Amino acid sequence: MKIKENIKNLLEKFDKDDIIKNYAKILPYFKKYWFRAALALGLAVPIGSLDAVIALSLKPYMDIVMVDKSVQSPWYIPLLIVAFTTIQGFLNYLATYMNAWVGGRVTADLKKTLYDILMHKDAQFFDKNTSGDIMRKFNNDANSACGSLLNNLKTGISRIFSSISLIGVLLYNSWQLAIIAIIVLICAIIPLTKMRELIKSATSKSESAGGRVITAYNEAFAGNKVVTAYNLYDYQEKIFTKDVDSMFHLGMKITQKTGWLSPMMHIMVSVGIAAVIGLGSYMIVKGKITSGNFVSFLTALIMLYTPIKLLGNNAKSMQQSLLALERVIKQLDSEPKIKDKENAFILKGMEDSVVFENVKFSYIKKKPVLKGISFSVKKGETFALVGNSGGGKSTIVNLIPRFYDVNGGSVKIDGHDVRDISLKSLRDNISIVFQDNFLFAGTIRENIMIGNLNATEDDLREAIKDSYLEDFINSLEKGLDTDIGERGVLLSGGQKQRIGIARAFLKNAPILILDEATSALDNEAEKIVQQAIENLMKDRTVFVIAHRLTTVQNADRIAVIKDGKLVELGSHDELINIEGGTYKHLYDSQFVKVPELV
Repeated sequence: MKIKENIKNLLEKFDKDDIIKNYAKILPYFKKYWFRAALALGLAVPIGSLDAVIALSLKPYMDIVMVDKSVQSPWYIPLLIVAFTTIQGFLNYLATYMNAWVGGRVTADLKKTLYDILMHKDAQFFDKNTSGDIMRKFNNDANSACGSLLNNLKTGISRIFSSISLIGVLLYNSWQLAIIAIIVLICAIIPLTKMRELIKSATSKSESAGGRVITAYNEAFAGNKVVTAYNLYDYQEKIFTKDVDSMFHLGMKITQKTGWLSPMMHIMVSVGIAAVIGLGSYMIVKGKITSGNFVSFLTALIMLYTPIKLLGNNAKSMQQSLLALERVIKQLDSEPKIKDKENAFILKGMEDSVVFENVKFSYIKKKPVLKGISFSVKKGETFALVGNSGGGKSTIVNLIPRFYDVNGGSVKIDGHDVRDISLKSLRDNISIVFQDNFLFAGTIRENIMIGNLNATEDDLREAIKDSYLEDFINSLEKGLDTDIGERGVLLSGGQKQRIGIARAFLKNAPILILDEATSALDNEAEKIVQQAIENLMKDRTVFVIAHRLTTVQNADRIAVIKDGKLVELGSHDELINIEGGTYKHLYDSQFVKVPELV
């Protein structure tokens, strides 16, 4: 009964364990390369099985040559050993090459899938994850998982068939000694079943610490001027040292939990060999086995036990790969929170209005950012949003292209809830110029063409002209093909903004969002950029966010947002005449001079 119960518990554990399920989910990535993958794994069978040849061949050699001292020595046995070992070595090389090729291709394909998943993550995902976390989840884990997947399988298959063939040699030479060897083998392997639980927690923490280290490197690059300007060398090094030391201590914790396995296996294996030598010597003396049997048995036993002694270290690496695989599967199984509904509506331009109906939104539960915002913006209208920082202005415009989804109420374009519109068509109809337009590493031409990859050369030239970039580009030796460095580090703030505006010109979308597009510029740059923006605003429905009220005074209507609520709405002239009004207070704080005290 107890044996049945143990078997039942083992099967239940196997059923609950998701390792096999995870491998099954990765298998479709091997479909294109099934022949090479099957060949690589199939070769592991003869590679493992050939281990028995050497051990088996020693019996007749020892009995005939070493014991009987016969002149008719089997001279061909040493040659056979060399031949079989050479074949095994060649097969091992071929399997290793196939493993590397298939593993590399599968890893590349998996990274492409993960990158596509990453690109479709919602803005809230990027709010919650650092660059280091993203590198770990979408790149490093793929390397750790698939890079060793086939090697683990190949090693496992090879080791299984090697063990089967060597155990066959043991049983052939002496079933009594074989029983002792098998019992010791089972006792040595049992602790490995606990390896997963031993390292899972520490490995997860270590990976998180590794993500923070990657983030630190990224920040050292992106924030180098801030570090220099504020002499933050010691401060940043202190944070970095803390994360690196954390990785060290977590690594030592993993070693502490698993390092004892390999020495313990050495001890158990030595006990098994000692027991076999002791009993084997007795059986030789009693004539129950020959010297050839014993030497062949002992060789097979050592060949069987040698990799077992190293399994402690190998198992740790394998389990870390499996844990990385689980994390990869988690990403593959993840669904984007913001996605198309079935049979989503295709938006083809804007014909009537953009309407916010009692919109509520929060980034964190029970901390509302928008508290029932309602307004309507007609086609061709310029609609400005002003108010103190943190009031919810940027959040409002971020809901239009569905960077986030509302928690309550709705945002509609021409009567269609944006959640019912296909994401592609929705975003094709919206252009955005951010406060700090992100520029990709590459040339000016490439960064402008992002607005419309199918634009003609005439379209590009027109966008450059309307963005007041002509003089700047003509002053460059390589013109449009000038490399701007990562994140556009070689350009000024005004030049970056005008490239962002040129992108929007090329996109030519009916809805335009200007999110603090000039707030980070000096007066000189602001004038040029403002002229480019005025060109861009023509014949479009425009949402403008600005702290400087000079940039919104000519808007058709101005919405004053305060603490997530729409407190005032009207033209500049209407709002400025509301005594004690929020807009008037903002205006006075920017433009009314305080009388000098004499």
